[in-house]
Amino acid sequence: MNSITDRLLLFLKGMAMGAADVVPGVSGGTIAFITGIYETLLNSIKSIQPGVLKTLKDDGLAAAWQQINGSFLLTLFAGIAVSILSLAKIIEHLLTSYPVLLWAFFFGLIIASAIYIGRQLSHWDTKSIITLVAGVIIAYLITIANPTQAPDSLPFVFFAGCIAICAMILPGISGSFILLLLGMYSTILGAVNDRDIVTLGIFMMGCGIGLLSFSHVLSWLFKSYRNLTLAFLTGLMIGSLNKVWPWKETISTRVNSHGETEPFLQQNVSPFHYTSITGDESYLLGAIALLFAGFTLVFLLERLGGNKPAI
Repeated sequence: MNSITDRLLLFLKGMAMGAADVVPGVSGGTIAFITGIYETLLNSIKSIQPGVLKTLKDDGLAAAWQQINGSFLLTLFAGIAVSILSLAKIIEHLLTSYPVLLWAFFFGLIIASAIYIGRQLSHWDTKSIITLVAGVIIAYLITIANPTQAPDSLPFVFFAGCIAICAMILPGISGSFILLLLGMYSTILGAVNDRDIVTLGIFMMGCGIGLLSFSHVLSWLFKSYRNLTLAFLTGLMIGSLNKVWPWKETISTRVNSHGETEPFLQQNVSPFHYTSITGDESYLLGAIALLFAGFTLVFLLERLGGNKPAI
């Protein structure tokens, strides 16, 4: 990553990851995968370990920075941070005002991402198919789990960060959706919008610990069981489609930490019955157009990644 163009492209990929991570149901890890930076991201995070301190002491800051691929991580996470801070309010507004259109866009994105990841398998066999089905079932069960009412205590914020970051870098599972299940999505999104430094700081500490730990596990899985891991991730993405189905009926609501009423339990409905059930516009044509736009974007991002292997 020597040129300004390379850095700008990486920054934009980080922004795409950040935008995805804000929305429950879409994973930033998916964006990293289809833009060809997933393996580099995992290896760079994994390189942050005690041995870096020895390099820093013996060879200086420049050597330690190079060892952890610091320029890559700084540029990528800067893009993620800028995206989350700048887009949080916009996406929060879209989720409230135009949920059908937003979910349709991400529905198309996830379908294409599942196809893309499935194409990375060197071969399909019985084990791969079984692993794929297991991924579908696990993701589906996660999507139908009931969200909890969680305490807003700082220790729980730290715990939520540890758990959510694992999903954020795992293609197919959304860290934002894990936060939703833990009852912390509104708390963290509100902290971003309100610039609550204390809550965000504790959450980021949890993310850091979880990220450093889980990156080793993921890297080992890709090296030791590449095909099965890819099959499982493909299954996770297929199973997660239940969460991002655009047309939903709200069964119950709750009041979040800001005193605002928001959907709590929802169920999928047919777009042809959506208006009669909810009284809201189905935006069917617009949703179909955005679904295809999301689908197409994945393959544009693949080209942006230089058609390199994603892992």
